[in-house]
Amino acid sequence: MRKAMRGSISVRQAMATFGSALNDALSLIVFSFLDLLDILFCFLYKILDYIMESEWRPCYCSSSPKDMITSFGKILVSESGRSKVVTLSSSKLQLEDISDTLYCRSPLLSDVSRLTVNQLCRLKSASSCDTSTVITSRGSAVVRSSTAGSPTTTVTVNSAIIQTLQGKIGGHKSHLVPRWSDCHCADCNPISPDTLFVKAQGPTDGNIVEEDVLFIHGFISSSSFWTETVFPNFSSDAKSRYRMFAVDLLGFGRSPKPADSLYTLREHLEMIERSVLEPYNVKSFHIVAHSLGSLIALALAVKYPGAVKSLTLIAPPFFPVPKGEQQPTQYVLRKVAPRRIWPLIGFGASMICWYEHLSRTVCVLLCKNHRFWDIAFRLVTFNRVRTYLMDGFFGHHHIGSFHTLHNVICGSAGKVETYLDVVRDQLNCSVTVYHGRNDELLPIHCSYAVKSKVPRAQVKIIDRKDHVTIVVGRQKAFARELEEIWKNAKS
Repeated sequence: MRKAMRGSISVRQAMATFGSALNDALSLIVFSFLDLLDILFCFLYKILDYIMESEWRPCYCSSSPKDMITSFGKILVSESGRSKVVTLSSSKLQLEDISDTLYCRSPLLSDVSRLTVNQLCRLKSASSCDTSTVITSRGSAVVRSSTAGSPTTTVTVNSAIIQTLQGKIGGHKSHLVPRWSDCHCADCNPISPDTLFVKAQGPTDGNIVEEDVLFIHGFISSSSFWTETVFPNFSSDAKSRYRMFAVDLLGFGRSPKPADSLYTLREHLEMIERSVLEPYNVKSFHIVAHSLGSLIALALAVKYPGAVKSLTLIAPPFFPVPKGEQQPTQYVLRKVAPRRIWPLIGFGASMICWYEHLSRTVCVLLCKNHRFWDIAFRLVTFNRVRTYLMDGFFGHHHIGSFHTLHNVICGSAGKVETYLDVVRDQLNCSVTVYHGRNDELLPIHCSYAVKSKVPRAQVKIIDRKDHVTIVVGRQKAFARELEEIWKNAKS
């Protein structure tokens, strides 16, 4: 009996090893092809942009010396793997607002070659392999400088960011209208460019609001993720006590999608302040956030440590950066998007993260034509299936999703641990973390990593649920759990 069990385990292990090797081999072929295809689409969009808009638009593949020469004072640079922003004329962005993963995404074949060389170097003696690593990035120019008695400093300047900042700060032409490749409908392009779309729900029978709750959705989603699921399932008591706000983040849903924004974490926070906290006079609040929204929630909690009553994070994308890692943003990028064809949700994430022009093509085919796909889906399902998840997916422009992914998820790589330290040491609120056991996009150890930083955090792993069904499909139970969290929260 034991021999049979051992034999069965050995067979499963062998099959798992073979499957992993096959996935690696096929992924290398597929993503090497996609590397070349993205370059081709880069040239294609250069031509189409010029035909449709009568001007060349910057992208993170471009590299031209004249693009880096500017008379607007200082420029955005990336030094030693860390992005820095230096003032242009009278304004400035905060340090490390911009993730270097925007313009430094090496091809898969190059990564494999570098890793192979590194492994061979480790096999040799340290003295026989004393080389320095030079990272070549498409869409950047490398400048080396040194001072007496100090090591050489490598500075990378990217033309696309310079041109964007020139438009925002230097008085150059600002692209406030959607691009030809984006949807031009009223839902995707709100009239007001200064505030987010906010769905507010509160007492309607004259009851006084006791507490406020802010809901923040995840990547390529919208406020409908909350308003169509948990909002209708709150008890009458909760609806009479709590004022609830669900926002469409900047660049998503029915919120503004400015073409001249870099969609940094700071910009997302400022828009929430301007759209919710200030106009509704919110002084203290609970936060419920999903996926990417968890990072924004942590930053918001750190900014308002005395105002947060409870913090509920669902599938937070927290990947602790190992000590000694010189490029934390690149580390997180490879964790979030490992460039593997399986699982499919990981393949989709890799497509969006690594390929600027292929992901733009997806937006052209799907988001620009979202009305067609909505009608087609309703016809196929005989109008029996709610499409709010599709509305959230289709309701974004490429520039917003691409920059948000890199500047918030990857760009916060060096900040999240600091945020969690502040939550642990300075905040007195309860912290609850939910994660689906079958989540193939973000592994459950992301949530356990949060608990390792904040020991009082309660981690709840939900069986047979994934990244979306952790809420969708169990909204009634989740609504009751949220009410219990708010009821027990410390004042």
